[in-house]
Amino acid sequence: MNVIEERLAVQDVIVLDGAFATELEARGFSVNDALWSAKALFERPDLVREVHLDYLRAGADVVTSASYQATVEGFQKRGFSAEEAAALLQTSVHLAQEARDLYLAEHGAGGSAPLVAASVGPYGAYLADGSEYRGNYGIDEDALTAFHAERLAILAAAHPDLLACETLPCLVEARAVVRALREKEICIPAWFSFSCRDAAHISDGTPIAVCARWLDSVPEAAAVGLNCTAPQHVEELIRAIRRETEKPIVIYPNSGESYDASDKTWHGAAENFAAAARRWRAAGARIIGGCCRTGPRDIAAIAVWAKEKAE
Repeated sequence: MNVIEERLAVQDVIVLDGAFATELEARGFSVNDALWSAKALFERPDLVREVHLDYLRAGADVVTSASYQATVEGFQKRGFSAEEAAALLQTSVHLAQEARDLYLAEHGAGGSAPLVAASVGPYGAYLADGSEYRGNYGIDEDALTAFHAERLAILAAAHPDLLACETLPCLVEARAVVRALREKEICIPAWFSFSCRDAAHISDGTPIAVCARWLDSVPEAAAVGLNCTAPQHVEELIRAIRRETEKPIVIYPNSGESYDASDKTWHGAAENFAAAARRWRAAGARIIGGCCRTGPRDIAAIAVWAKEKAE
């Protein structure tokens, strides 16, 4: 039994954290950079730790490392050596672990300790060109496997509890991640979450049902789901996944606002996450959090509901 199964055996819902870059920006840190939030790992590690801690205080059961857009190649372009880049990747996990230690010191060690997930962003995040929402990378599965293998091995050496293989826009990348895990003999439970374009398809147009069906037979996949997706699509996506697998379903959609790239502003209304979490759980999700434009308040709303549901 992996750690996700163990937790779900004693609690109905595992609460994830929310957006990381959004919180950095809210605290005055600019992420307008090819490294995005990963820039904070060497410029403001104290702020990274603080954001993790605030999500734990909000009630998150899992905090996810600031390594979504962190790669050896990306750090080397910034002037770091390969060794320094690897150390920064591991620092992302260590900062989340340190935040957990601080939280436990504040609240005591009673009950289950929060978990740390190492974020494994897609190849498109490294490209920093938005292709994690298209999947049209122009490289094959072998190249994707090689790209992910090194970073997975480095992150795994920092001993996270979970791997968050997230915002995957295409099934070929999920296959590549699985191959990389096997090549490096990494046994840390991983969840696989896809970015989705509508209520039935991931970003490159592949039906989410096809992805769930394939991952159902993959032992490395401890949970299957979606993230960085408009919340209005989530319930139908959950149902499509549930028809193909009994594995736990993980979902952490965006706030519901839409981004206008022309003026770099967000528009529209945000989802009521407390109410939405009830619908998502009823549809079949058991691991729930938030992605872009969500924050500790949204996670607190989910956590309060999840605690009430457990009592």
